[in-house]
Order: sequence, then structure tokens, then C-alpha cells
Amino acid sequence: MVSSNAKVSGSRPLGGRMAAVKDMAGYLRALFEVEREFVSSATTLIYRVGDVELKYLLCQHVWEAAGHARFLRERGRELSGFGKGESVRSKFRNIFEEAISPNDAIQAVAGFYRVLKPALLSAYETYLEETNHLADWPSSKLVEEFILDEKRHAEEIQPYLRSNESSDWEKHLELCLNAVGGWLTHRPSVPLPDDFQWSFTDRPYCHPDTCNRGDYPVCSSVFGNEPSEDPIVREWLEDPKTDARVIRLMVYIWLMMELDAVDYLATVFYDTREAPFDMHFDLARHLWDESRHSQFGFRQLPKLGVDLSKLEHSLDLYNILVQMSPAERYAMMTMEFEAGSFPTKAKVMDRVRELNDFEADTLLAFDRNDEQGHVRYGHRWLPEIMQLLGETRPVAEFVDATRIRFEALAKEFGGITPHSLSPEERVTGSDLLKLATVEA
Repeated sequence: MVSSNAKVSGSRPLGGRMAAVKDMAGYLRALFEVEREFVSSATTLIYRVGDVELKYLLCQHVWEAAGHARFLRERGRELSGFGKGESVRSKFRNIFEEAISPNDAIQAVAGFYRVLKPALLSAYETYLEETNHLADWPSSKLVEEFILDEKRHAEEIQPYLRSNESSDWEKHLELCLNAVGGWLTHRPSVPLPDDFQWSFTDRPYCHPDTCNRGDYPVCSSVFGNEPSEDPIVREWLEDPKTDARVIRLMVYIWLMMELDAVDYLATVFYDTREAPFDMHFDLARHLWDESRHSQFGFRQLPKLGVDLSKLEHSLDLYNILVQMSPAERYAMMTMEFEAGSFPTKAKVMDRVRELNDFEADTLLAFDRNDEQGHVRYGHRWLPEIMQLLGETRPVAEFVDATRIRFEALAKEFGGITPHSLSPEERVTGSDLLKLATVEA
């Protein structure tokens, strides 16, 4: 059954024998490059914005963009003219480099969502207008779905933008897009004004020294051994005498603090832009998983009586890892933090099961399943990142050296974030004990 808007004859001029296929394959190639570059550049927004819900939303959009790029690549490879490589043209990359350059993170978000992504939506709509819906049925159905995603993204981001009026920065980005003829490069290019200046050439992008947590109180770490100081008391977490209700509260805080992983994993994309796209696809899934895990705690803790405005966010891991290479960051994440968490999390899962809390059991089961996949990602992609950076040591030797380097950097960059709140104001293990054992 052909959709009612299917074109039975095109309006494009006749060319060579395969011109129609090559023309549309060229469009698919451009769309793939734009979605791919969105994944590796929009991730720089995640640790720069402070609103936790916005972080979660950006992770979701990055994951969906990675899905778009993968399907575009697979469909494009079926058509003559798509090309064999996965590189992004410099004229496209320059626009994304420019888009991430503002110091104001919300200004940068607005540039992405009020200029670059609307232009992507327009490019998808142009594709549908120009292709033959019967001959190019597989592409058409994909693009129809992606158009719905882009429209939803625009609606979802709107509450986080400051104004509906176009800013000078957004007009600046529009000039960049017009100079290449739009994402499909199908329009006549409009030369940049004589006084135009690229921001990123004067101020190359670099990751901030610390991540942004907005209005939430912060500290160096939520793990410790003092019930009157720390929310997650290490000894309590594994002590069989600890009330299971306290264990549940502490593990939800642990899950919520996987926001640390969201922020530092997001830095790896930009630093590995020349990596195989399949790696960025898996990293985007990894990022979205960590975002969901953090949401497990973020959504559940208030239901159990925890005031999130008094729960400090830990910054140590980002502050330390951002000093390391992307290969070292990924090695610590997958080979050390995630691989090393399984024994403790197994005990935690057993304790929480005592409560007959089906929702908690479900969330922890999915967390464990995802983490197992992430360790597999580490084994698969760490060697690729090492090779990309010219690292020639065996993986095991590199990981061992990275642990030692992390410990050294922790002495310099760890423990430097003071508590935003006093012990009396902030959530501590003692507070969790009282909260868990209070009579209903």
C-alpha cells in the first residue's frame, strides 16, 4: 500500500542512469554526517548545563540521534553514491564547532535547538518532498519517523530555553548554515559577511574543570564512613545488620549519583570524533543508560521522603577524570568503577529483595544488566580509543597504569569541593536511618 503522498514521477531533472539514486544517497550522506556530528558535539552541553532534567533530556536526544545516524548509514550503504567512509565534512564540523563555543551553556543549547536542529528537520522534510516514496520506500519510512522525533525534540526542549526571540548568536549560526547552502547543501550558498568572525578559531573548545549541577548543593563525595557526615556509609552498605530499608535509600542515592558518570562520559565523545561511528553509537547507549540509572534514584528518593534539595551532589570523579585522556577516562569507568561494582551491588540487590519491593528489584536488575553490557563496551572499545590516541601499551598494562595515575591525580584534584551544606542541613546516613525506621 503506497502512502497517499507518494510521488509517482519526480520533478528533478534527468541525468545519468543512476542519477536519482545517487542524488538521494547524497542527501542521506549529509543527514548521516549531521546526526553523527550532533552526537559528538551536543554531548559537550550535558556537563555544562546545571538543570538535572535537562541533562537527562540531552542524553535521550543524543541516543535518538545516534539511532538516526545508524539507520541512515545502513540505508545509505545500500545505495550508489553514499560513500564508504564515515568522516564528516569540515564545512559541517565547523558549524558544530562554532555552536559549542559560547561560554553560556543555555545560549549554546538554544543555538542547537533553534537553528541547527530546525535546519535538520527542514532537511528531512526536503528529502521526503524530493524522493519517490514508492521507489525509495525504506528511506521514506525512516525519514517520516525521524521528522516526528525532531518535532518532539523541539517541544521537549522548549521549557529550558529563555526566550522565543531570535538572539544575535542564533542569527550568527544561521549565517554559517546559509554559507553552506543548508545541511543538504542544496540551496545556493550565501557568502559570509566581510566582518564575520568564527568564534572557535580564536577560542578552541576545552572541557570545563568541573561540571555544572545548577542550584543543587555539592560536595566532593557522597561515600564515606561517618553516619553523621556522609549519606552512603560504606560499612553500613555491606553490613548484614543494616536495615534493608536503609540499604534501599543508600543504593538509590548511589544510583542518582551516576549523574557523575553521565557528566564525565559525555566528555569522551568530543575527544574521539575520528573514532568509528559504531563506537559512538555504543557510547551514546552507555550515556543514556547512565542517565536512566540516575533517574532511578532521582525519581524514587522523593517518594521515600528524601528532600533532594538537601542531598549534595558529588563532583570528585569529574574533577579528577577530566584531567586524564579519554582512553584513561573510559578505562577507569568500565574496567575499574563498573567492573568493580558488581560484588557490592550483588549484596545490595539481595538485601533489597527482603523488602518485597518489586519496583526497586526491577530497577536494580536493569541497572546490573546494563552495567554488564558497559563492561563489554569497555573491552570492545578501549583498544580502539587507545589506538586512536597512539597508545601502544598492552591493554592490561595500560589499565594498571591508569589506576595508579588516577590515584595520584585524586590527591591533587579530589576532595577539593567543600560541602555546600552543614551536616545539620544536608542528608546524611543518620538521617536515612531515621527516615527508614520511622513509623508509617
